[in-house]
Amino acid sequence: MTQLHTDRLTLRRWRDSDLEPWAAMNADPEVRRHLGGPLTREQSDASVARFEADWDRRGYGWWALAVRDTGEFIGFAGLDQVDEGMPFTGVETGWRLARPAWGHGYATEAARTVLAHGFGTLGLPEILAVTTAGNLRSQAVMRRIGMTRDPAGDFDDPSAPEGPLRANVLFRISRGDARRQ
Repeated sequence: MTQLHTDRLTLRRWRDSDLEPWAAMNADPEVRRHLGGPLTREQSDASVARFEADWDRRGYGWWALAVRDTGEFIGFAGLDQVDEGMPFTGVETGWRLARPAWGHGYATEAARTVLAHGFGTLGLPEILAVTTAGNLRSQAVMRRIGMTRDPAGDFDDPSAPEGPLRANVLFRISRGDARRQ
């Protein structure tokens, strides 16, 4: 399945027309505040190439996120294998939106749809989410979609320098817990 729809959003595979707004998002220091700083256009474009290669290899990954009525690209949401070297394994969900799309409930709406796909279509037993300890907005989305913080899983990201990006928190949701919502 390459597309998912909500009342307001389309989650779809990436298009060449997404590269410019994606690069603009990744150049925004506020969007990248909890992610290690802005990316160059080349780094941003390379990330989309990786996303698409992952899709082709696994059959799931990071969808481009667009407003359903207008087709406007506003970010991404999806599922990914936890990076090697982390103190846990599994599949994680995540999202990133352009600043004008903040505060409209889009991240929560997309994340709920991604969870439903992960549990219903992919049959995943559990989905994780990770963010920096200071990223309270993402943690709020995690709670809204029914995820629970696992303090025993909190960790210092070995790839992050000393500072506010190092301490990370782990959230989890099982297929059974998602069904009860």
